[in-house]
Amino acid sequence: MFGYVVIDKPELKIRDYYQYKGYYCGLCHRLLEDYGVRGQMALTYDLTFAVILLTSLYEEETAMETRRCQAHPVKKIPILQNAITGYGADMNVLLAYYHFVDDWQDEKSLAGLAGVHLFHKRAAKLEEKYPRQAGAFRRQLKALQALERRRSQNVDQAAGHFGRLMEELFVYRQDVWEERLRRMGFYLGKFIYILDAFEDLPTDRKKGLYNPLKKLWDESESPEDFTKACGQMLEMMISECTSAFEQLPCLQEADILRNILYAGVWVKYRKLLQEQNTKELSRNKLSIWLV
Repeated sequence: MFGYVVIDKPELKIRDYYQYKGYYCGLCHRLLEDYGVRGQMALTYDLTFAVILLTSLYEEETAMETRRCQAHPVKKIPILQNAITGYGADMNVLLAYYHFVDDWQDEKSLAGLAGVHLFHKRAAKLEEKYPRQAGAFRRQLKALQALERRRSQNVDQAAGHFGRLMEELFVYRQDVWEERLRRMGFYLGKFIYILDAFEDLPTDRKKGLYNPLKKLWDESESPEDFTKACGQMLEMMISECTSAFEQLPCLQEADILRNILYAGVWVKYRKLLQEQNTKELSRNKLSIWLV
């Protein structure tokens, strides 16, 4: 369900792109340092965004150094790390663990079972270290599982549970910025959940799997109407998210953050629409040829 909160690279300045890459690689190295290669498996763009956001908000002192890695074995690359990088790595691993638990419990996935065994000891320590976040993650994922078992078509309710998970993750400290960070995380989480459901719907319909957008699809007069309705929901979610963001005093890396929130989050959606249009064009061409 992660991987949607990315940069729009063509719209990013070269300097900002390498700065973003430094945070991403810094998080990757921190996962390797703290959790080994298995930790790197948990790396997501979404948590990179969280690290940059919280670094900017709290003006965390960030160190830059150059390192080699398996992805860059010849030339050393610059990486950026600070205390929040460690928090991002911990959250990456904790969320990966709960994802594996969910896969095993719901689908009896062998990959999920393997992931549970890989991370359960680490996750137990993280649950002790972050009881507030871990408790919220468990509650919201359990509530989501209950909706899935009932095959609920209440999209707002389902997305809201994932939003509450994300809002807890964004609260690095319970201070004056907590309320705005919660609002931002909540609506970004809802955006992610709805976009994930939108992407998965064709496969879920084909396999008969749960998807909270199925009713909307069935009730829409055309695929275009369905896509328009989903686009409007996504616009409302990201509008609320960016409204909360603009109330935060984020000056450092502001261009990167705005690139992600105003353009990057739409990269996957635009790609999905393009794929849909390509398939539709192919079907029309085939129909003409058959006639």
